[in-house]
Amino acid sequence: MNPIIVSDILGLPVQDRIQLVEAIWDSIAEAPEAIALSDSQRAELDKRLAAYHENPSLGSPWSEVRARITRA
Repeated sequence: MNPIIVSDILGLPVQDRIQLVEAIWDSIAEAPEAIALSDSQRAELDKRLAAYHENPSLGSPWSEVRARITRA
């Protein structure tokens, strides 16, 4: 494998860099067990999950969140 040169990546068009980031993110998402969480991160996730289970109607579906973000 050839070494990755950051300046080569930064020289790519923005759309190509976005696709590269998406490919990297997808590869990370395929192995969530490889990502270590700190105790405080795990506690925060547990707290948010418990809040969701308490009242699931308070949250927003991803489609609505994404629409709000992209409108801004």
